[in-house]
Amino acid sequence: MPKIADIEKTPNPNAMRFVLKEPVTLGVARSFENAGQAANDPLASALFAIPHVTNVFYVDRWLTVTQDGEAYWDKLLMELAPPIRAAEAATPISTNTGDTITHKTLVAPEDEDRLARITELLDERIRPALLSDGGGLEVLEFSGDKLVIRYQGACGTCPSSLSGTLMAIESVIRTIEPDIEVIAV
Repeated sequence: MPKIADIEKTPNPNAMRFVLKEPVTLGVARSFENAGQAANDPLASALFAIPHVTNVFYVDRWLTVTQDGEAYWDKLLMELAPPIRAAEAATPISTNTGDTITHKTLVAPEDEDRLARITELLDERIRPALLSDGGGLEVLEFSGDKLVIRYQGACGTCPSSLSGTLMAIESVIRTIEPDIEVIAV
């Protein structure tokens, strides 16, 4: 049962990030945009059962909950804490895998090496920053010079993710792929 070490505001006013003392996954990000997607995930399902919850994202010791903007955080945080504390902590032998929607990036075989370099750069320079803000990103497609991404967690509905953050991601990737265009969906 993960204990909550801290609760942090994110740049998205409708999202809060929980820092946990124990991991709920071991390196696997889980992102849910609605209760239907979360049907096979006990933690996300419990959180979506709480009114106003619109998104759940978690990985390792971090969990982000996004609300619809209609709830007061003080009250909502008190409702979110019990299911988070009741969640099963991940262990190396844990069966806490859940059936989440997995996505395979659409990429042509000849572009797989290029995508591997881009993914490595995202893992080193972009994902840690997004995670510190309560979110992440998933690469959906790589074709020619177009990289299609989807923001996760707090980043999915954050106003700055579609402007400044997207430009920063594109700028970092252009250090190895000068003609790349990053498109967020």
